Amino acid sequence: MAAEIPRSLLVQLRTALEDTPVGGYIPESSWALVWSALAALAVWYIASREDRPIRYTISPANFPKEENILEKPSIKVSGTSAIQCYAPATGQFLGFVNPSTPEGIDRAIDQAHAAQTEWAKTTFRQRRAVLRSLLQYVLDNQEEICRVACLDSGKTMVDAQLGEILVTAEKLQWTIKHGEKALRPESRPTNLLMAYKRNTVHYEPLGVVAALVSWNYPFHNLIGPVISALFAGNGIVVKVSEQTAWSSQWFTSVIRGALVAHGHNPALVQTVVCWPQTANHITSHPKISHITFIGSQPVCKKVAESASKALIPVLAELGGKDASIILASAPKSDLPRIVNTLMRGTFQASGQNCIGIERIVAAPEHYDTLLSMLTPRVRALRLGPTADVGAMISDNAFARLENLVVDAVKAGARLLAGGTRYTHPEYPSGHYFVPTLLVDVTPDMAIAQEECFGPIMVVMRAASSSAEDILAVANAPDFGLGSSVFGSEWDSTLHEVVRGLKAGMVAVNDFGATYAVQLPFGGVAGSGYGRFAGEEGLRGLCNLKAVCEDRFGWLGVRTAIPRPMQYPVPDQERSWMFARGVVEVGYGMGLGRKVGGVVGILRNS
Repeated sequence: MAAEIPRSLLVQLRTALEDTPVGGYIPESSWALVWSALAALAVWYIASREDRPIRYTISPANFPKEENILEKPSIKVSGTSAIQCYAPATGQFLGFVNPSTPEGIDRAIDQAHAAQTEWAKTTFRQRRAVLRSLLQYVLDNQEEICRVACLDSGKTMVDAQLGEILVTAEKLQWTIKHGEKALRPESRPTNLLMAYKRNTVHYEPLGVVAALVSWNYPFHNLIGPVISALFAGNGIVVKVSEQTAWSSQWFTSVIRGALVAHGHNPALVQTVVCWPQTANHITSHPKISHITFIGSQPVCKKVAESASKALIPVLAELGGKDASIILASAPKSDLPRIVNTLMRGTFQASGQNCIGIERIVAAPEHYDTLLSMLTPRVRALRLGPTADVGAMISDNAFARLENLVVDAVKAGARLLAGGTRYTHPEYPSGHYFVPTLLVDVTPDMAIAQEECFGPIMVVMRAASSSAEDILAVANAPDFGLGSSVFGSEWDSTLHEVVRGLKAGMVAVNDFGATYAVQLPFGGVAGSGYGRFAGEEGLRGLCNLKAVCEDRFGWLGVRTAIPRPMQYPVPDQERSWMFARGVVEVGYGMGLGRKVGGVVGILRNS
């Protein structure tokens, strides 16, 4: 984590010492260079110490001390408004969390506002320091973070390492390295008529922003919006899901610990959890400047309607029906690697992944081979918290998933594995669905159009290997989040498919790679609008202020209203001809028109 010695200092020292024999004296002529290099090195060392992360500690996560397995686990319990928290993989009771009230939400927003007025004055270096310490904590405490996330969401430790830790470390590192460049005032071009002006765009904090996040990655989905909001100079209120209310409390303390370690107000980051009927108090709150929403289309419509009351802009990420396309040009020797990727992309987090592979679209040349490779792999998958595929967050979707499979089979699809809920012999209260392989699926089937968000692998055969037939299948649903394409880089069809896909993100010969390098994340059509991650994500949390200044104001060069155009206008005809001359000078195509414009200006001055 320590900064490297600048190359310029090393070159300076080498220049001073390169003529000095081993064990000899430094020539007198070189001492000035040596002392200046050493002075610069001392300055660098002091600065680098300031940039080093602070290792901080927080109270450990409150893991349950007794094993209390709920017979029929649910977050709602009769007789109380509190949220019952439990482990989806086992049904183990974790505790109760009291939901936020409108008054509690008001207090949280007010506290974030008070803290943000001071935070907005911080420098990028101070913000980087907080994120650097936060990154250090994440790296030092990976196992505890993963265990908390797994207990509350049902995923396996491997899935947590990839979906909670790796992507969070990448977002922190990217923001530390590149965030300032994205938000630094940006120079913009001028034109002939306004050549005496200097133009810049400034990216200023919005104030307090909100994020309504989903439960599938409880740590990353909470911390991701916080990273961007803090670096942009904002305070933030995160409304976490009721399904993962238990872990969010400790994850919030992880983030606040970094702020406290650097002397900043931890109230800058607020986390609230509430039942759906209270959520509109956040989404229509006049002190919220921006909303990031991660969830479903029906809920997003309610959020957008509520936000419109206070004219709050909304960024919406609404899941997808992501296609993974295997072209005819994909080498047969690469199919084992591709199959490994398809398995991970489909079944990670038990399929509860917004950019998970929901459909495999194969060219006829590879279809049968892929089925022969995928079938034994899917059938061999084991269920359980320490097995291959973890639990689903609840059993609410089981009936819907089973019906989608049954309807597809009735319409001609073949079920080669799974398709039903599963009662685990060791964890009968856990929420498990058998890893499913459904093939010969056609675009008209409901399972090819609706997001499953479960451990279901859907395989579809394209009519031919042409880009047109591939895209006809891939672009059929009203979704457009992510996608992946496998084929030869020399294949023109691959480039046609990449260009023709209706999606916000495309990974070529890979899966999910765009987020692993912090490219802008988001979709089109039913998958939502707006982008988080990358430069676009940071700038989206800012007020874009355009500033136009005089370049030579110190010389008295400023805009003046010419006499023919001053109010009251002396002569409308001459004034119009004068204005036309100005337009011709600025925008006339060719020297002749520009000269004519000058003549018009002079004649009508």
